[in-house]
Amino acid sequence: MRKSFILLVTSLLGLIQSYAQGYQITVELPNFKSGKCFLAHYMGKSTYLADSADVNSNGVAVLKKNEKLLPGIYLLVLPGKQHYIETLIDKQQTFSVSIDTTDLIKKTIYKNSPDNELFLSYNSFLGAQDALNRSIQEQMRNAKTAADSAKVFPLQQELGKKIQDFRNSFVTSHPGNILSTIFLAMKEPEVPKDHPTNDSLFAYHYFKGHYWEDVDLQTDRLVRTPILEGKLNKYFDQLVAPVPDSIIGECDALLAKTRKSKETFKFVLWWLTYHYETSPYMGMDAVFVHLVEKYYVAGDAFWLNEDQLSKIIDRAYALAPNLIGKQAAPLEFKDIISNPTSLYKIPGKYTVLVFWDPTCGHCKTEIPRLDSAYKASWKSKGVSMVGIKTEGTKEEWLKFIKDHDLKGWTHGYEPQAATNYRRLYDVYSTPMIYLLDEKKKIVAKKLGVEQLQEFINRSSVKNTGTKL
Repeated sequence: MRKSFILLVTSLLGLIQSYAQGYQITVELPNFKSGKCFLAHYMGKSTYLADSADVNSNGVAVLKKNEKLLPGIYLLVLPGKQHYIETLIDKQQTFSVSIDTTDLIKKTIYKNSPDNELFLSYNSFLGAQDALNRSIQEQMRNAKTAADSAKVFPLQQELGKKIQDFRNSFVTSHPGNILSTIFLAMKEPEVPKDHPTNDSLFAYHYFKGHYWEDVDLQTDRLVRTPILEGKLNKYFDQLVAPVPDSIIGECDALLAKTRKSKETFKFVLWWLTYHYETSPYMGMDAVFVHLVEKYYVAGDAFWLNEDQLSKIIDRAYALAPNLIGKQAAPLEFKDIISNPTSLYKIPGKYTVLVFWDPTCGHCKTEIPRLDSAYKASWKSKGVSMVGIKTEGTKEEWLKFIKDHDLKGWTHGYEPQAATNYRRLYDVYSTPMIYLLDEKKKIVAKKLGVEQLQEFINRSSVKNTGTKL
């Protein structure tokens, strides 16, 4: 896990908005005479401890602080951590609840908390659907043919409609309630059935265009629930084109909608930053760099201290020079016989630039595989191979080259590290592989042999063209 992510998480949880009044939740536990009761909250799909209190001999624990809790779905975790109930927190933060572990729904009673009385009625409704839900799940497990599965589908639709009808009725009857806000955010756009049949993308565009319509991004209510992170995951992983420019536009548009809520803005910016900094897909670091340059450098990450902010900005600046489409940084080095040379002096329709270490276990596997692909295919396509030693002694490096017959490569090392290649090419692990075009622009990076093979083959066909 990268340090910048750790900083983001720490700062995200560390800043709690203060109010003039605090909260007091009295928890009555007839099944306990000791132990500790915990209060936790969601932050996206994860949960974090907010408070705890000892259970006295009368089975009562009082959770109390002078700062109000941010709204959301909280968890009251009972002693032993074997049972918990979800509890809504919004404007009314002084209330009591009696929890009997023999029936966490029917025997839970709230006092002075209308929001949770309504939430309890919803959970009771869901509990009443358990028999049908269990029957559906059992039929799905026992389905052996497509026809068997088809029989279950109407039952699933019936259950889904019944639950959605309950939520819709609740929203109509209780506008402005925190549970209504949650239900609206959970609801997905319904594509009109009478849409144009000649437009194959109508359903996609309609669904995407109305995706955030019922999600209240201007209040803090959804941050401490699992709902917002789930919406973000689906939108950016399934609905947004996986192209940096498209993603950047969507990030900016969504963040603009959150500006009236500091907590929502903070969470969405954090989520996008982490999501694209750690993305396994090539080129997504451009989104991370954009977010840092536009929001963090501008001072919008108000929850970070100066040191935390500096480290995140430094990380973005380290990535910025080697984004896809950028001109590869000048690289001066010495070859095997210590003659000075340069990356830009090496001709090639494509250049595979590899930073590697003869003592690295992964390099010992990947470098021979790269060489095999080069000799079998890439060389005939005008590919040049450039390998730069990062660690290990010169003797170990030369022995590896000789033992594996790495002929045809331009091998180099930089004993003085004068070009600062580690920063310019973000060489934090090995092997670090770049694919450059004829003009030494970065067209791909961090690819394995198979991915490089596909990329070079596809690019070669594209550049060669076909005659009809």
